[in-house]
Amino acid sequence: MKILVCISCVPDTTSKINFKNNDTEFDDSQIQYIINPNDEFGLTRAIWFKENDGAEIDVISVGLDSNDQILRKALAIGADRGFRINQEAIDSFQVAKLLSTHISNNNYDLVIAGRESIDYNGGMVPGIIAEILNFNYVTNCVSLEITNNSAKIKREIEGGVETLNCKLPLIIGAQKGLVEESDLKIPNMRGIMQARQKPFEIIQGETEEIKTKTIRFEKPEGNKEIKLVSPDNLDELIDYLHNEAKVI
Repeated sequence: MKILVCISCVPDTTSKINFKNNDTEFDDSQIQYIINPNDEFGLTRAIWFKENDGAEIDVISVGLDSNDQILRKALAIGADRGFRINQEAIDSFQVAKLLSTHISNNNYDLVIAGRESIDYNGGMVPGIIAEILNFNYVTNCVSLEITNNSAKIKREIEGGVETLNCKLPLIIGAQKGLVEESDLKIPNMRGIMQARQKPFEIIQGETEEIKTKTIRFEKPEGNKEIKLVSPDNLDELIDYLHNEAKVI
């Protein structure tokens, strides 16, 4: 089985987020990047298929050379080959088109992407790829078993879990539950040394149509002043809720 894991590079959640040029551009000058957590759950599941079924694993990212260290980490964890499409990732349609071209040229049985990235939370890329390539698609995936050419998938839905069966090729949107955080792999020294010898290819992707444009970034408002009301003063509490909060 040939597996492709799509990797997004996202800011570490401990990074301080700032913007520049009158809040029209993201300032990445002091940002530490990590593998998107949903992608890392998917990568870990792919490694399980490699260890148990002899699957071949490629990893890919759309972005500039700042993505290379993240892809090298994926190789150190256990992926076999790395690819970077050398285009700045601007919107979901552009990224999906670039990835779709690579997928169609390499005959993957299974494509694993995170259900969404934790920076923009768009959640659109795997679905667009599935539409372009006519792949079966399941998102919010919390379980995946493959036997021969068939997949059994469980996905999280409101109020429960849905079980599905389909044929390969398949693309999934991975999330926590596909593996647990305790299952995530940390590169060891041997893996880091081996990663240096593994194939890593830079692809000059064709320029794709950009369908969205970021106009302005804005941080959430800070916490507002908190008013404390004595539990014995219900009249004051009702007055605040009615006249200031306007919730009653």
